[in-house]
Amino acid sequence: MGETDNIEYKSEWKDDFLKVICAFANTRGGILYIGKDDEGKVVGLKQAKELLEQLPNKINNRLGIISSVSSQKDRGNEFLKIEVQQASVPISFQGRYYKRSGSVVLELQGKQLSDFLLKKSGVTWDFLTIDDVSLKNLNEQSIEKFKSYAEDRLPSILSEKDNLSVLHKLNLVEKGKLRRAAVMLFGKSVKLWFPQAHVRIGRFLSETEMIASDIVEGNLFEQVESVFDILRKKYFINRIHYEGIHRREVPPYPIDALREALINALIHRNYHSTAATQVRIYNDRLQIINDGGLAEGMTVEDLKKTHLSQPRHILLADVFYKAGFIESWGSGTLKITEICKEHDLKEPEFEQQGNYFSVTFFSSTVENEPENEPENEPENEPENGRYKLIIYEIKKNKFINIDQLATKMNVNRSTIKRDLSALKDKGVIMRTGPAKGGCWEILKKE
Repeated sequence: MGETDNIEYKSEWKDDFLKVICAFANTRGGILYIGKDDEGKVVGLKQAKELLEQLPNKINNRLGIISSVSSQKDRGNEFLKIEVQQASVPISFQGRYYKRSGSVVLELQGKQLSDFLLKKSGVTWDFLTIDDVSLKNLNEQSIEKFKSYAEDRLPSILSEKDNLSVLHKLNLVEKGKLRRAAVMLFGKSVKLWFPQAHVRIGRFLSETEMIASDIVEGNLFEQVESVFDILRKKYFINRIHYEGIHRREVPPYPIDALREALINALIHRNYHSTAATQVRIYNDRLQIINDGGLAEGMTVEDLKKTHLSQPRHILLADVFYKAGFIESWGSGTLKITEICKEHDLKEPEFEQQGNYFSVTFFSSTVENEPENEPENEPENEPENGRYKLIIYEIKKNKFINIDQLATKMNVNRSTIKRDLSALKDKGVIMRTGPAKGGCWEILKKE
């Protein structure tokens, strides 16, 4: 059997291998065999007896941990087995910290080291206090909104007239100082302390070609509200259908599922990173990308079944839970999938690449959209988004027809016909040649 995340083989002993033991102790424990080759085949160890006596003390003196060292034999060849338990405190070797990743020993540096040390100390990033911030730096309106949100889960919160008392109840104050979570959740100008804490929204024609973008700043409650306000007004092209005489507008993605995903991204984000949370909108999908991978030991497959909640930021998660925005039982991903299925949408995709985690939502197909709109029914004019896409497609192919445009825009034919008519009335485009075989011409920029 080859090496794994908790098994390593060495044919002989070198003191530098203490870093392997250090990595096991800082991860989930493991076994180091001395006297085996890389494939796990016993090659024997001449100084086994000597090392059996020396290594327990050497490990204890150099790393500060106690490990089990035993001698074993296979066909007359002796080898050592060193069993390492996961340590409850950070373990260093020569002033450096190591962890296990697959069969590789990695030295922790920068934000990875900071996260590791905080986690081992039992404190998450949002628990730390800030020296130069006070109540005057918090947005009272955001606190009042939270109180109205939290009425169901904290019935007594509405009776609190003092904002400091509210913060104490939420564990956002320590020894008179505000924690980072207080600023992230209720701050007036969050970017003064955490300039990396913002959301970027972009409308993409391809992975590299973007035609519109926005930056959303403010505290986390403001970010959630602003993101969905911008998506509705600028980026979403609602689907229109009629129930009897009543006109209904349906967004291309279920808002409840998107909100759950966005809040989870903000709660689990690695705020040491300078990379913003991204919301990327394409013709057929919407993707939320975050620097904040899954908890250690958790896989993407775990998200598709009942699992424990392991928030990266405990206080942020707790306040959003008390506001009724999320559940605390690790059911968020299951809820997202369930909502999409209820809307007859393809199951969302969860993906982790390195430290980045993404959720991809898929819009419904054109074929599934009912074409029951009256041809002369006016539609709320889109915020230039679809018009720009139509012009872009005409530039690429002046012979493109209505059906092809409807497929690319993910809307029905009547919507495209109204858009083309509007662009012609504005003098942006014109049709030349016969009905069949003619082409489009762009007259001016929209």
